[in-house]
Amino acid sequence: MPRRAGLTAQKVVELALSIVDSAGLDGLTLARVAEAAGVATPSLYKHVAGLPDLRERVARVVLAGLTDRTREAVIGVSGDDAIRALMDAYRSYLVEFPNRAGFLISPPPTVDPREDLLAVVLAVLRGYRLEGSEAIHAARILRSSVHGFASLEAAGGFGYREDLDESFRRLAGVIVMGLRERV
Repeated sequence: MPRRAGLTAQKVVELALSIVDSAGLDGLTLARVAEAAGVATPSLYKHVAGLPDLRERVARVVLAGLTDRTREAVIGVSGDDAIRALMDAYRSYLVEFPNRAGFLISPPPTVDPREDLLAVVLAVLRGYRLEGSEAIHAARILRSSVHGFASLEAAGGFGYREDLDESFRRLAGVIVMGLRERV
C-alpha cells in the first residue's frame, strides 16, 4: 500500500470518527482506519498507540463536540430557558450523531466527562440553587431523560405520528417543573 502523504494523528482521529458515524462503535478497528487512510495498519502506530488510544482520542472529540454545543446553547440564558437550551443541544447532537452515543454512555476510563460537559450542566443547575449531591442527582435525571429520548428518536423508536418536538417540549417541561420543586 502506498504511504498516504500528510497523515497525522488528527487525521487518523477524523477518519476513526467517520467510521464510528457510519459503522458504529463496534465498527471502529485499526484495519478499517488504515484502509480509509490508504496505509498499512502498522503505519497507524506512528500516530496512535493502538485501538485503546484511538478510542480515547475519539471519545475526547465526541465529548468536546457535545460540550461545545451545549455551552454555546446556554450562553446568555439562565433558569428554565437554559435547561431547555441545554436539552435541545444535547438532543440535536445525539440525533445528528447517534453512533457516538456509546462514547457518552461509557467513555474510556482515561476520559473524564466531568472535566467540561458536567461543568456546563452544573453551571446551568446553579440557577436553581442546586449544589453538591443535589446537583449531581439533577444532572443524572437530566442526562438520562435527554439521552434516552434522543437515542430512541435516532433509532426510530417512536412509532406514533405525534410530533416528536412536542413530546420533547413536554419532557423539558417536566424536567423544569422537577427542578423548580428541587428534584
